[in-house]
Amino acid sequence: MTPRGYREEELVCNRSSLLIHGGTEEERRSWAQEAARSFDVELVEVRQAADLPGALKQPNGVVFIPDVAKLGRDAQFALLRCLQMQEERPKVVVGLSGAADAALTRGTLREDLHYRLHQAQVDLQKDGLRDLLRQRWARQAEQLAAKLAVAKAAEEKARAAADARRPGTVTRIAPKRKVVSTVSRKAAPRNAVR
Repeated sequence: MTPRGYREEELVCNRSSLLIHGGTEEERRSWAQEAARSFDVELVEVRQAADLPGALKQPNGVVFIPDVAKLGRDAQFALLRCLQMQEERPKVVVGLSGAADAALTRGTLREDLHYRLHQAQVDLQKDGLRDLLRQRWARQAEQLAAKLAVAKAAEEKARAAADARRPGTVTRIAPKRKVVSTVSRKAAPRNAVR
C-alpha cells in the first residue's frame, strides 16, 4: 500500500496547507509552531471566525486554527475560498479535535474543505507519531537552547567590551615605570644642561 499525499515530515517544511487532527490542542499547536519555525515566521492563531479574514490576507506566515469545527460552517467556507482562490496565502494549519471522519459524519467539518485538504493530513493518533514528534521537539528545544546560550554569551561579551570603551568609564591603567640606568646617572651631573 502506498501512502496518500504528503508525509508528515514534508508537511512541516512545505507551503501546503493541511488538516491536523487527533491528539491534544497543545500537540496540534506545537506542530504548527514547528512549521512556523521552519519558515522563520510568527505563528498567528485564529480562535474566532471574525479573526479569520484578516489572518488569511497575510501572504507569508503560518495561520493555526486550533479547532475548525468551533469556527462554524461559514468560516470554513471562507477558509475554503481562500485555499481555492488566493494565490499568495499563508500556510494554514487547520486543527480538529478527534478524527476527521467522525467530524464529517457529525457535520461539523465541511466535506469540500476536507476534500481540499485530503492530500495533506496529519493524524496524531497514528501509531508512534506522537512519540516521534515528542522526541523531535525535544531535540529542537535542546538545539534552540544551545543556540540561545551562544547568542547570549556573545551579546554579554560585546556589551562588556562596549562598556569598557564608553567615555567616562573608569579603568585602571598601570603607571609607567621609569627605567633608570646607573651608567647614565653617573655620566651626567645633576646640574648639567642637556
